[in-house]
Amino acid sequence: MKTMMIALTFACTGLATTGSAFAQSTAPAQAPVQVAAPTTLAQTGQWVPPDGETIAPKTRAEVYQELVKSEQDGQLDYLNRTLYWHH
Repeated sequence: MKTMMIALTFACTGLATTGSAFAQSTAPAQAPVQVAAPTTLAQTGQWVPPDGETIAPKTRAEVYQELVKSEQDGQLDYLNRTLYWHH
């Protein structure tokens, strides 16, 4: 009788262990963790280019040179006639 009880205990323990191992092996696999591409953090309200690359800020001298160039080649006049005509 004792041997039967011990055998039954081992059998139940074996089934419980096998059942939990089987439950773990058949559990749905978790989706692989996707690592996001490096992003540039911007201040709230700051424009971020669509390609995600940062644009180096320009100095006042560079901006002034672009203004003078746009006045000389007619770009500024064109914008004033077309885009800003109603202001």
